[in-house]
Amino acid sequence: MEERQNFNTAKAPRMSMVFPQAVIADKFIFLSGTPGLSLASGQVVSDSFEDQTRQAFLNIQQILEDAGSSLQKVVKTTVFMVTGNDFGVLNKVYSEFFPDNAPARSTPQVMPFPAGILVSIECIALL
Repeated sequence: MEERQNFNTAKAPRMSMVFPQAVIADKFIFLSGTPGLSLASGQVVSDSFEDQTRQAFLNIQQILEDAGSSLQKVVKTTVFMVTGNDFGVLNKVYSEFFPDNAPARSTPQVMPFPAGILVSIECIALL
């Protein structure tokens, strides 16, 4: 089995010191659930699902790039949504970050997150 290493960057908000932003294993990077938090405040960027989703993808982009990957190398996302009626908004933002050759996606509806978080996104990407 190949080695694995935890990865964190100071350029994106970190949810908890208990788990890393990502784990790198072999030729893959596995990102932990990433909400739409502001790096400056540590709080959600707004109470808008669209704003939080866009910020979550910006945070993911930063983590991936700092780890030596990119959004273009994402092969799978899981988008955890508090409400189930925001698919149109999600698809709009998703297409901004993945305009061509979008990765596979699952989108389960979940119970409310703390602190006003409406969405949390995890992904798997190639290094």
